[in-house]
Amino acid sequence: MATPTNSYSEGSIRVLKGLEPVKQRPGMYTRTDNPLHIIQEVLDNAADEALAGFGKKIRVILHTDGSVSIEDDGRGIPFGLHPEEKAPVIELVFTRLHAGGKFDKGQGGAYSFSGGLHGVGVSVTNALSRRMEATSWREGKVATMVFEGGDVTQPLKTRAQGAEDRKQGTTVRVWPDPKYFESSALPMNELVHLLRSKAVLMPGVSVTLVNEKSKDTQSWQYKGGLTDYLMQTLQGEPVIPLFDGEGYADGNSESFAEGEGAAWAVAFTEEGQPVRESYVNLIPTSAGGTHDSGLRDGLFTAVKSFIDLHALLPKGVKLMPEDVFARASYVLSAKVLDPQFQDQIKERLNSRDAVRLVSSFVRPTLELWLNQHVEHGKKLAEIVIRAAQTRQRAGQKVEKRKGSGVAVLPGKLTDCESRDIASNEVFLVEGDSAGGSAKMGRDKELQAVLPLRGKVLNTWEVERDRLFANTEIHDIAVAIGVDPHGPHDEPDLSGLRYGKVCILSDADVDGSHIQVLLLTLFFRHFPKLIDAGHVYVARPPLFRVDVPARGKKPAAKMYALDDGELHAILDKCAKDGVPQEKCQISRFKGLGEMNAEQLWETTLNPDTRRLLPVQLGQMDFAATENLIAQLMGKGEAAARRELMEIHGDSIEIDV
Repeated sequence: MATPTNSYSEGSIRVLKGLEPVKQRPGMYTRTDNPLHIIQEVLDNAADEALAGFGKKIRVILHTDGSVSIEDDGRGIPFGLHPEEKAPVIELVFTRLHAGGKFDKGQGGAYSFSGGLHGVGVSVTNALSRRMEATSWREGKVATMVFEGGDVTQPLKTRAQGAEDRKQGTTVRVWPDPKYFESSALPMNELVHLLRSKAVLMPGVSVTLVNEKSKDTQSWQYKGGLTDYLMQTLQGEPVIPLFDGEGYADGNSESFAEGEGAAWAVAFTEEGQPVRESYVNLIPTSAGGTHDSGLRDGLFTAVKSFIDLHALLPKGVKLMPEDVFARASYVLSAKVLDPQFQDQIKERLNSRDAVRLVSSFVRPTLELWLNQHVEHGKKLAEIVIRAAQTRQRAGQKVEKRKGSGVAVLPGKLTDCESRDIASNEVFLVEGDSAGGSAKMGRDKELQAVLPLRGKVLNTWEVERDRLFANTEIHDIAVAIGVDPHGPHDEPDLSGLRYGKVCILSDADVDGSHIQVLLLTLFFRHFPKLIDAGHVYVARPPLFRVDVPARGKKPAAKMYALDDGELHAILDKCAKDGVPQEKCQISRFKGLGEMNAEQLWETTLNPDTRRLLPVQLGQMDFAATENLIAQLMGKGEAAARRELMEIHGDSIEIDV
């Protein structure tokens, strides 16, 4: 009997080996709009050598055949046999995922601080290139390897260094494969900005770009570092002199590893687009992250302290962080021992400790500077207070237009004080006990809490006219200030009371079910809120790790979102000399188990929380609607069963 073509059997399962995962799903590892990021991966390795103090020159050559060469004068990639893998190290670096020199962060490691972390970057470059040539100069020898499509085509060749050879360094020449990218052309403006920023962040290191086609050569070397760069980039005139400085932890620090810290340059302007650039271990973080939050916190605390000390704040004006930050331009370069990024592209830093790290150096430095330059401090205070007054006036206008609508708000809603929808938020919290912790732990200025009892109604097949028969849904709609509507309607969003509507449920199965029911409600009856980016899902942690005191470092509490983060924390503790058995691991059964302080630190604090925006993924609106209909429709049991059979093996059930 013939086997049906669509059968699902043992032979249907493929195990991707080597670099195949990258070729199959390049978007998981890099940006696919153009090859710049795979070139950046090689460039970051060259920068890491300079950051470690072993290189002074980086050279990028754009060849006429479309290939790119990156040269450095660092230590050169080792090409001896790996003691365990019995293959040349230079081959492992380019052909194996998760092979690299950046994992050993302890004493005696090859790199203390680096942008490379995962041992993935240049393997991705190799996998997505038609051809790649790597040459390493070290220990009196020159080693060369050639790869095509990620595979070795010319095995390792070594020769003795000649008189014309340089003593040490690496050259990697890359021919990106156009089939993996929407455009094969490198965006020149982005490339120039990237190279220039490397020179800025490493004073004394020269960075050169050679374009063989146009015969142009550009070089950058900044002796003055961040301050020079910011002054050249600013669009408006600074109202006070630039505030710059740096601070790094020494061996006596109880909270941070030796060498961790930041350098910064901040300018305040009254006009022009603010310039905001941040870096972690020389990697540009275009989406910001927790180090940006640390700078913001340090600036706000210092400026507020100065204003309070000199009694400059008019009656009835309340300062907010955005009042200080609105006209601030900055360049921030943070050094973090073991940074956690949002993904392989590293556009955003997620390390929670970075907030405290940067803030602890910025705040005292700025406080001292402002009190040494009181006239400049008063000028800055004027700008900040003016921004606060403008913001408050705008908030009052909105409130007046809503009239008496506030009087009929649900009784169990604990509202926030601010009416500025750009910054305020409401949390739809599972259960009254969690709601109590959220009320006590929240920022009452900006955060409102609406506790929900039990499971919310499945509203997928509920008529819009009958929605308000359900008390919970009535309260949600009234609290938000927007009426239910369809995908093709044009609802009045002027009554919207919160910029962020955040679903906050337990990290267990029931919590996930409530999350799905609320997402169904918003997708079906409030789709324009999702389109406008107002709906979010909060991600509370599943585990808490109590780490005992080690040496000078005090006992600490760390939180993990899932098993992966838990293992990462335990690994980090092991590196600090604390074995796993000494770490006490607690699993939260639900939000109600957290006290107010824990809930604030892990889930409510904008600087340290995980808050995911709800938006359409790879599927369009119609496909998403069809899928939710299968999952949430009453007469769709057969369709749900089919989905479960197809995708049952792709999830791990936590029972």
